[in-house]
Amino acid sequence: MEPITRKAVAEKLAAYLRHEMPLHSLVSWAESAMMDGEFDPANLPTIRDVVARIGLADVRAFGLTWAGCEQLLTQ
Repeated sequence: MEPITRKAVAEKLAAYLRHEMPLHSLVSWAESAMMDGEFDPANLPTIRDVVARIGLADVRAFGLTWAGCEQLLTQ
């Protein structure tokens, strides 16, 4: 499996924003990535933090807002 890059994370998030991927699929991908994925070492802290945040998006207290998505994409 190839390392998860910033570009791959941005593509998943963009697919969600374009309604091409439902929230539960995005969250499932992020949870799997956190458990089994290998992150690009060049951007490890950022990728790990963003993927962890996406993994909590289905929890009401940590919901994913439009502003939150914008913030994640700028990282």
